[in-house]
Amino acid sequence: MPTFTLDELARRFGLQARGDAATAVHGVCSLSPGKPGCIGFLSNPRLRDELATSLAAIVIVTPRHADAARGAALIAADPYLAYARIARLFDPERDFVPGVHAGAFVADSAQIGAGCRVAAGAVIDADARVGTDVYIGPGCTIGRGAVIGDGVRLIARVSVAARVVIGARCQVQAGAVLGSRGFGNARGPGGWEEVPQLGSLIIGDDVEIGANTCIDRGAIDDTVIANGVRLDNLIQIAHNVRIGEHTAIAACTGIAGSTRIGRRCMIGGAVGIAGHVEIADDVILLGRAMVTGSIPKAGVYGSGLPLDDAREWRKTVARVRRLGRLEARLQRLEKHLSLNAGSQDDDHSESI
Repeated sequence: MPTFTLDELARRFGLQARGDAATAVHGVCSLSPGKPGCIGFLSNPRLRDELATSLAAIVIVTPRHADAARGAALIAADPYLAYARIARLFDPERDFVPGVHAGAFVADSAQIGAGCRVAAGAVIDADARVGTDVYIGPGCTIGRGAVIGDGVRLIARVSVAARVVIGARCQVQAGAVLGSRGFGNARGPGGWEEVPQLGSLIIGDDVEIGANTCIDRGAIDDTVIANGVRLDNLIQIAHNVRIGEHTAIAACTGIAGSTRIGRRCMIGGAVGIAGHVEIADDVILLGRAMVTGSIPKAGVYGSGLPLDDAREWRKTVARVRRLGRLEARLQRLEKHLSLNAGSQDDDHSESI
């Protein structure tokens, strides 16, 4: 088990240290109650009082809360970010022994770089290229001509289709399907006919893809996931979609084909995005939002009814369903009174 002192962590991550420089930690813990020999952090000011009772050997705090720490502390502008970087030192899943398991299949024409681990049941097809220090977990399949960058981790049962390109240092959780056939069909006289999906999927560097997420290959051009994107579990991304750098998308979101999503967007859970729309940089979509048209400006957007008591919720739905009839009645009334609806709206807005 690795052990690091307060002084070592401060120098390694460029943080200010306070307390005994020899204070050592061998793991992480929550702030309350904390654990001796472990490191915790305070990112929520409302939990400040827990600093006085925490058993953590080292706590990561902002300069504002440094004096409240009862023992050794690391001072950071963003304690949560500092914790994320330090916690990687104690992640046992990042360690593996290089080699190809006897139960794996590697085609003769496939290329595997130094320091890789190919686990039992994995299949690497012809002409695939795997970089250095790559972990390919149990049951993964790498299709013909696929390219896997250095330091990639495919946890287990990940399917990488033919000609897919994955950049460096990506992490893909179990069950993800990358580069499967897009949903392209043409209606013929006898029913549906398949439209060949001849593009591929290009994934940039430092991308994280959650469990059972599916990303389709392009129909003609490629589907593109840019550098630093974070995708949660159970997301569907259709063919020809392009997602900009450092965008994060939560679970159960569905994105239809040929949509363009900008950089640094944050998309909540269970969002539905229609096809052929464009979303600007720095857009935030709240959970369960339904995006049916393009969003040209940065901002926070949401839709859908929030949770309510069941009886009140049913009343609200009933009112919404009556809006069309109410509008028709209002139009008939305006016509009867010879009112101009537009001018009345303008007059009303000016009086508010």
